[in-house]
Amino acid sequence: MPTRSVRSLSAVALAVATTVTGTLAWAPAASAHAPEPTPSTTAPRNMVEYGGIKILKKDPGGDLMAGATFALLDSSGKEVATGKTDAEGQLVFKDLAAGVYRLKETGSGSPLHNTVADQDVIVTPGNGTPLTVIDPFKPADLTVTKTDKDSGKPLPGAVINIIPAGSGGDPVTLTTGKDGTAKAQLPVASRNGTAYTATETKAPEGYQLDSTPQKFTAKPGSTVAITFADTKKEKPTPPPTIPPTVPPTKPPVPPTDKPTPDTKPSPSASAAHTPVPDETPPSPGAPTPEGSLAHTGADATPWLLGGAGVLLAAGAAALVVARRRRTGDATDDGSTEN
Repeated sequence: MPTRSVRSLSAVALAVATTVTGTLAWAPAASAHAPEPTPSTTAPRNMVEYGGIKILKKDPGGDLMAGATFALLDSSGKEVATGKTDAEGQLVFKDLAAGVYRLKETGSGSPLHNTVADQDVIVTPGNGTPLTVIDPFKPADLTVTKTDKDSGKPLPGAVINIIPAGSGGDPVTLTTGKDGTAKAQLPVASRNGTAYTATETKAPEGYQLDSTPQKFTAKPGSTVAITFADTKKEKPTPPPTIPPTVPPTKPPVPPTDKPTPDTKPSPSASAAHTPVPDETPPSPGAPTPEGSLAHTGADATPWLLGGAGVLLAAGAAALVVARRRRTGDATDDGSTEN
């Protein structure tokens, strides 16, 4: 019993003290006898539970990736562990208190891969929480250029459709800008690259559509450049211009010989050959005599004078003939009487 042990130790001490000093000094009873222990009512202290994280690093093709670095942060953001994957693509964090941690990939360890986004990991008591991390391949940088086939001038407004081979990705539509180019990053699914087909679906205004597709392979982290060259549309040939049909112009009607209703009968045909004196046109500045009729352009005065002359001549001839007849008749009568 503990009490007995204490009493024995007190007796030994007393004997030693007597031997050394030769004087016995009794200690108070309270000091000589330790109190009996009382049963404890406090619960036992809880033990901290520990676990770990087992990381397996791969790429989209299933290849294991060595050399990827990770950092582990606790709930307060403090870094509690760091490490790098081995040749088997594995990394183990041990002796972690159970709870939620933040896993951060600081490097992929490959020039062909990108790192993944940060993620939360729950650590439970035990050997370790398994976690597989897959790093994507770096995209390829694509540049499409649109030019005039003859001059090489950049052409804006061309629409190019980029379609990945198979059904593993979404198509990408690009439109060339003022400098005739368009850029995009294309996803890559393997180390050997992903096949794409580029097709022009809309040509710039005034140019013919280049419908011939172009095939190319986009490799991880590579730069790809393709060019489309268009030809100007030929301007349509306008139809020949046919002059409008003009009706024939009627020839000018010569002055008629027929008399006007208010004039004398026209002279005989022989009178038409009577010379007519030339009529001197009035000078442009000469004033028109007052009371005269307006000049019509077909003056009938010469014709009237010629006709009057013919009539006078005809009347004189008829008078001469009549006199000769009378003279002849008189002669014939006188000879009869003798």
